Amino acid sequence: MLSFNKKSNLLELGQYKYSLQNVEKPNLYRDNFNYDEIPKCTFNHRLVPMNPPNEIWMTDTTFRDGQQARTPYTVEQITTLYEMLSRLGGPKGKIRQCEFFLYSENDRKAIRACQEMGLKFPEITGWIRATKEDFKLVKDMNLQECGILVSCSDYHIFNKLHKTREQALHDYLEIVKAALDYGIRPRCHFEDVTRADYYGFVVPFATELKKLMDEYQIPIKIRFCDTMGYGVPFPGATLPRSVAGIIYGINHFAQIPNELIEWHGHNDFYKAVVNATTAWLYGASSVNCSLLGIGERTGNTPLEAMVIEYAQMRGTLDGMDPTVITEIAEYYESDLGYQIPDRTPFVGRDFNVTRAGIHADGMAKDEEIYNIFNTAKILNRPIGVEINKNSGSAGIAYWLNQYLGLKDEKIIHKNSPEATILLNWVDSLYEDGRVTFISKEELIEAMKTLTPHLFALKKKK
Repeated sequence: MLSFNKKSNLLELGQYKYSLQNVEKPNLYRDNFNYDEIPKCTFNHRLVPMNPPNEIWMTDTTFRDGQQARTPYTVEQITTLYEMLSRLGGPKGKIRQCEFFLYSENDRKAIRACQEMGLKFPEITGWIRATKEDFKLVKDMNLQECGILVSCSDYHIFNKLHKTREQALHDYLEIVKAALDYGIRPRCHFEDVTRADYYGFVVPFATELKKLMDEYQIPIKIRFCDTMGYGVPFPGATLPRSVAGIIYGINHFAQIPNELIEWHGHNDFYKAVVNATTAWLYGASSVNCSLLGIGERTGNTPLEAMVIEYAQMRGTLDGMDPTVITEIAEYYESDLGYQIPDRTPFVGRDFNVTRAGIHADGMAKDEEIYNIFNTAKILNRPIGVEINKNSGSAGIAYWLNQYLGLKDEKIIHKNSPEATILLNWVDSLYEDGRVTFISKEELIEAMKTLTPHLFALKKKK
């Protein structure tokens, strides 16, 4: 079928027929995935065009996948975080949905409590196993959309489910039909897609889902789950690991609209963020994330990272409030007892802190030199300096000006007597064998003793 693509202004062949390949033995892609070796990334140099959707957004799995990797949240903790997600996503709903388990009474209480808050975004959705009996839970909770696990790789179909591809496809379609009969929007979780036979199972399955969608006139979303983090963003990489190929192909070959394509990545190979951004670039409207990246094994795509990625890709925050990211990080540490690694971008205690004197000297002259953006304005996280053996007088002067709130002609310079006095004190500590950095409390006590006139300035304020 020929059609004119108004986006590319080209006449294109829009209908491709890929039939299910019901193989007798599983295709485990042993050239790529030899279990006794690090997985190989192969290339065939075939490039697909970038195809960014008109609108992109995020969804959240903090209370589903994220909850599989930590102590279960209480109802109060869930409602607190849900409200923060709503403020972070802003009035345009850039954090569009938030998914929940349905199985425990605590899960259902949390859903009801969030529903009672009356927030437009994020929409509350569910997740169930691929069994018809579970749809009653979805209806009882008055949810409009629910995720259904439909494992796609032969690792799962043959080795876990002990089925053929034909049997798996038949059973999955029966479950999807059951959801449609209930009037529920299905979200099909194509588990382990980066080890699945793309043209032999993934595209034929998606094509059948498109037929059901046209028949029932109910949207069916496809969530591509990079369950093991094997996806790669590189141009010319081969399937099944190519994120670009997976996303572009399902839109082009199975005619699944951009707004119904979602990416759910894991971080096993440090590629969760770049793979999610690649999914956006090649046609997925939605990327699924969790707060702080908390999820199975190495975690999911961090939601806060994709908020910043969105702003980089679109040149605007579109009403999102990134200062809430700092609130969320503080809540996790103070109320949930979760220790965020110090160097985690945007949320770790050290992400915009320097201990090097040469960096502090540069920031004293112009903070743009060593700060990624205005973190005080955008994240409500002013830049910081911690004092150690490498801080020098410049680091001490910067810390003093920040702590005392000194500006313009009142600032203390690195060559000032006060900076020299405190530097000598710091140097003496390290000469005596100290190896740790010096805390804020220790510096304040030293200032009281060695430069009391400076401490008096703070007291006056």
